Amino acid sequence: QVQLVESGGGLVQAGGSLRLSCAASGRAFSNYYMGWFRQAPGKEREFVARINWNGGSTSYTDSVKGRFTISRDNAKNTVHLQMNSLKPEDAAVYYCAADRYYYGSRYVEYDYWGQGTQVTVSS
Repeated sequence: QVQLVESGGGLVQAGGSLRLSCAASGRAFSNYYMGWFRQAPGKEREFVARINWNGGSTSYTDSVKGRFTISRDNAKNTVHLQMNSLKPEDAAVYYCAADRYYYGSRYVEYDYWGQGTQVTVSS
């Protein structure tokens, strides 16, 4: 099993940047596929980005391509989401997720979740 704790959320003006972090505890972090998802009020949780076990493969939802970057440091058991050129529509609670076998964009397939971190973008 793996436990996940997100941090780094906050209030930022449109056009600004934030870096989210997800700290994992438990065994064999490097064996897990990792993802970032977000959920705005009244909306379904949506995929943002994912990264494979060694960081060699990443994928993003179209709305964040070129602005967000996912990365991981297996030595430190962390995964990051660098968010640049933030827009008001990026505002949401951002969740880190992990799964031992699933590498995709369907949130229901991920077994492990953090508690979320709030991102607010002012226009």
